[in-house]
Amino acid sequence: MLDWMAWTWPTAAFFGTIAALLITFTVLAIRYPETPRVGILRIETTRGDRLFITLLGSAFINLAWLGLTDIAQYWALAVCVVYAAAVFRWV
Repeated sequence: MLDWMAWTWPTAAFFGTIAALLITFTVLAIRYPETPRVGILRIETTRGDRLFITLLGSAFINLAWLGLTDIAQYWALAVCVVYAAAVFRWV
């Protein structure tokens, strides 16, 4: 099923998760509109903005983890979850 791009199941799960997040946040934006808020960065952000900041930061965390450590990548996921919680709380 995934042979057309030589995808692995973890890669498919990664992109599936991002697609599910985008769909979830779209539904949330339609059902529960929000006004932008100003956090520690002193810029107005919405849920979608904070999701984008979280995904971008998580990508950099994972790239740095791969390049700088030999520790299992699952620990980077734990760091990303803490980072995401902080972004959604304070940004």
